[in-house]
Amino acid sequence: MARRTPEPHRAPDPDRAPEPHRAPDPDRAPEPHRAGRRPGPLRAPWRRTRPAGTSGGGLGRTPHPWARALALAAVVLAGAWLGLLVVGEVRIPVGPVDTTMTLRPSLTGGTRINVAPLGDLRLDSHHAPVRLDVDVDRLDPARAGALVEDPGLFSELGDAVSADIRDGTRELAFRSCAAVVTGATALGLVVFRRPRRALAAGGLALALLASSAASAAATWNPDSVLEPRYSGLLTSAPSLVGDARSIVTDFDVYQKELARLVTNVTRLYDATSTLPAYRPDPDTLRVLHVSDIHLNPAAWHIVRSLVRQYRIDVIVDSGDTMDHGSAAENGFLDPVSGLGAPYVWVRGNHDSRTTQAYLSRMRNVHVLDEGRAVTVAGLRLAGTGDPQFTPDRSVAAAGDPAERMAGIRLASALRDQERAGTPVDIAVAHNPVAAAEVDGTVPLVLAGHVHHRRTEVLEHGTRLRIEGSTGGGGLRAVQNEHPEEVRASVLYLDRSERRLQAWDEITLGGLGLTKAEVSRHLVEAEEPLPPAPPASAPAAP
Repeated sequence: MARRTPEPHRAPDPDRAPEPHRAPDPDRAPEPHRAGRRPGPLRAPWRRTRPAGTSGGGLGRTPHPWARALALAAVVLAGAWLGLLVVGEVRIPVGPVDTTMTLRPSLTGGTRINVAPLGDLRLDSHHAPVRLDVDVDRLDPARAGALVEDPGLFSELGDAVSADIRDGTRELAFRSCAAVVTGATALGLVVFRRPRRALAAGGLALALLASSAASAAATWNPDSVLEPRYSGLLTSAPSLVGDARSIVTDFDVYQKELARLVTNVTRLYDATSTLPAYRPDPDTLRVLHVSDIHLNPAAWHIVRSLVRQYRIDVIVDSGDTMDHGSAAENGFLDPVSGLGAPYVWVRGNHDSRTTQAYLSRMRNVHVLDEGRAVTVAGLRLAGTGDPQFTPDRSVAAAGDPAERMAGIRLASALRDQERAGTPVDIAVAHNPVAAAEVDGTVPLVLAGHVHHRRTEVLEHGTRLRIEGSTGGGGLRAVQNEHPEEVRASVLYLDRSERRLQAWDEITLGGLGLTKAEVSRHLVEAEEPLPPAPPASAPAAP
């Protein structure tokens, strides 16, 4: 189609009259759009007009009310949970112990009391979507000491504990309200970006917590303490915490037992803080020998005090640190890395492979097994773990033959070290039966297991030192009328020859006494025991 040539511009004729205005003809069809005419305004292709009352697709669709309600409920629940997790706990002293109280979301409710490292007790105290968690953190020596100094305070202990729990519960309620409102409101602002909906989320979270509290109050069961459920070590040793039924029904007896328990532990702390210290040659190597702690947390205070006062170079633990060797006990070992000296350890018959694996991953800990040798603080040490794990009743105990075989393998490893030019200075085994098998291959061997001290020079010149229980027999000692003595020894070795010169035997008079004794023993003053005479042959007939 040929392009139309535009006509030249003509000047208007001044003598020509203007054309009259014509009214539009309604019967005339509109003229089609011509090129060059100015178009109307553009309309965005996605902006389409919808008839009133209809819903269309696209980005501008309004969410369904149910979807908005579900989103708000999710924000309320998640925000309230996060608030409780971050700021919803309170630390409160209850009697002589420090506790941490928290509220946690739960489908069944109830109360959980965690007594590390023993495990926990669960009480069906209420039915609500929240659970009360109480963690017993530690025994405060100062508050326990005040009870010891003033026995009259024990008559008021029950009321004081009740008041502490009431104050802690009240503070926990206020803290939890603030936590759920803050958490839900903050999350609502992030998700919705509208202050009104965020405030609505905070208000709903507060209403949810209030309804949970009302449900807990309506279903409160004070008799739940009579039927607790145990987990962890408490399942196999509930006697460690006493019979909950007898505690409730005979509180006077329980009060006396609690007084004796607090008195024993507090006096132990006082005794270990004032131990006398010897000052041998500064160049002397100092080795702290401990054994058979048996899950007694007071032992870590003793060891830490001895390391500081005697300037210990290395700690040797000859095993039975645990009672059952379960994974639930592993948290008890956490203070080991902070005792102030390298820690050398062998497995006892109450320590499991799980215990050994947990310790082997800790900083500053050296686990010896199957003759493995290490050099620590200038000393060469080698050892082996106990071949038996007696808490496992599904396996028959192998007895002394298994111990002797473990000792024979350790002696072979010591000879290998001698041939390699790295002779061992100290060997370590848990059972004295195994330790005796290394006679003649090492100057000194350390053991434990029997819970009493003994020192002897074996037939071929090796000195065997057996340590008592550094845990005073373990946790059960705090309930015994005559608990075992707490024992540990400090060994002094010449730095150049790395030979034993002397040792101090440290004895605390059990958990119920306050005395602390230290006795010095010199190697020169110890006479070797003569070998046992051979059995006489029977007379000839």
